Amino acid sequence: MDSLLRARFARLGPIRGIARVASGSPGMFVLRLPPGHGTPRAIDATHALAQRGLTLLRAKRAIERLVAEGRVFVALPTVEDTAALTDDLAAAGIVAARRDPSATVDVRKLRERLRLTREQFAASYGLEVETMRNWETGKREPDTTARSYLRAIANDPAGVEAAYATTLSPDA
Repeated sequence: MDSLLRARFARLGPIRGIARVASGSPGMFVLRLPPGHGTPRAIDATHALAQRGLTLLRAKRAIERLVAEGRVFVALPTVEDTAALTDDLAAAGIVAARRDPSATVDVRKLRERLRLTREQFAASYGLEVETMRNWETGKREPDTTARSYLRAIANDPAGVEAAYATTLSPDA
């Protein structure tokens, strides 16, 4: 290696190795830039994702997409602790939230929190009363799509109801 190239590498400093987490579970996360926050610390964020099993290239591309679009979804192979990951990314200027499509919503508690009867809940959100009864009594479990819909209702009941409502035009 010629001395000029060696000198250029020396100016870059030591190369950091990626210490991967030893064990953990896979997880899906959505990463967002906080409102009014500047550019994230991309190298630290890339490093945090690579520690959890992404290749450096995939981690880098995820952060580039985050900067370009404001949010990105990443599937991480090995997450030792959700709090540790969110803390690492928060230090880099990124907000991370775990996505769990298998998470269930207690339909009865949700309905009771909204102070609706089964019939009112079903009518408000386009569900069948019998389906509601089956979910509440444990005869059936909501499928993935229904769980997602129920989580949306739990997080923003008025917004989902408004989006579902049919608007009649004055000409109708």
